Amino acid sequence: MWRQPKAVWAVAFACVVAFMGIGLVDPILKPIAESPNATPSEVSLLFTSYMAVMGVAMLITGAVASRIGAKRTLLAGLAVIIAGAGLAGMSDTVLGIVGWRALWGLGNALFIATALATIVNAARGSVAQAIILYEAALGLGIAVGPLVGGVLGSISWRGPFFGVSTLMAVALLVTAWLLPPTPRSARATTLADPFRALRHRGLLGVAITALLYNFGFFALLAFTPFPLDMTAHQIGLIFFGWGVALAFTSVVAAPRLQARFGTLPVLLGSLMALAATLVVMALGTGVKAVLATCVVVAGLFIGINNTLITETVMTAAPVERGVASAAYSFVRFSGAALAPWLAGWLGEQVNVHLPYWVGAAAVLLGVGVLAVTRRHLTGRTAAEQHEPVRSAG
Repeated sequence: MWRQPKAVWAVAFACVVAFMGIGLVDPILKPIAESPNATPSEVSLLFTSYMAVMGVAMLITGAVASRIGAKRTLLAGLAVIIAGAGLAGMSDTVLGIVGWRALWGLGNALFIATALATIVNAARGSVAQAIILYEAALGLGIAVGPLVGGVLGSISWRGPFFGVSTLMAVALLVTAWLLPPTPRSARATTLADPFRALRHRGLLGVAITALLYNFGFFALLAFTPFPLDMTAHQIGLIFFGWGVALAFTSVVAAPRLQARFGTLPVLLGSLMALAATLVVMALGTGVKAVLATCVVVAGLFIGINNTLITETVMTAAPVERGVASAAYSFVRFSGAALAPWLAGWLGEQVNVHLPYWVGAAAVLLGVGVLAVTRRHLTGRTAAEQHEPVRSAG
């Protein structure tokens, strides 16, 4: 699995930097709120604008990539991220940062959806192995993001934004150098294709499950720094532990559990375990040690969920992988866009326990959706699960 063409490693490195953007802002949420004097729900819009634009833009990524090729789409996405992150670091108001984070989200959409399909198509081995490689890059980026955010954020809340912009410039150069030109698709993808893909009940069921799961995910990610009330460096270390746990289970534990028990049983069990963790956080919100421990423990289940959901999406419908990824991501990121703002608002207007209760309920509802729609997935054969992907060489 690890012996891959240089082009795959180039895209994987760029993925690491791209996914750093998810957790990078966690350690600096409170400093940003204190500096321009904003509320938690206003600061949570940094996640909302980023995810909302990313989700909608996912609908156009397939159409863009099929017309200009995957490489040009990847490079365009990286260039937009460089601009969005750099301009966010130069902003003096929360709304200014929120606006430039939206631009950052557009760049991430162009990059992430195309990157997954590129790695799956260019990697040696099976689809499952290619996805594990992608999830490894995702996990590493998510793990390192909070740590880098904590270190640079302890100097200034602007530091993480400039740091991402610089690293993305490196990723752009590496990708431009190592990734060979990619041809246009034989058939141009239309904007309607992702919606047509959602007619397949298996794909729709997984996408709705991911939407609800993201409520719990981002309630934890976007709201927890406020009740923790620690320094940027301390929060960065806690979420670094979360990211390491996520990376470990996504790459090591998930494939082994899947091989022994099957995809859906493991996924259902992991989602229920995440819901239970959120319940513990709701009950122990006032105890920082409980919150910090639960953040790391949740990473174990989130890593399993991410790997198995992504793999299921890639084979859930008889459509091109880029189209399936775009359709799934559009639905998934709708939940990711709403959850941070809702968690912040509930924490302000009601109490600090409610965001976790709502997150746990949403994840359990996702378990119900997956259980009801699982019959549309179980018809997939083992050959489909481990279909060899086309070699890049």
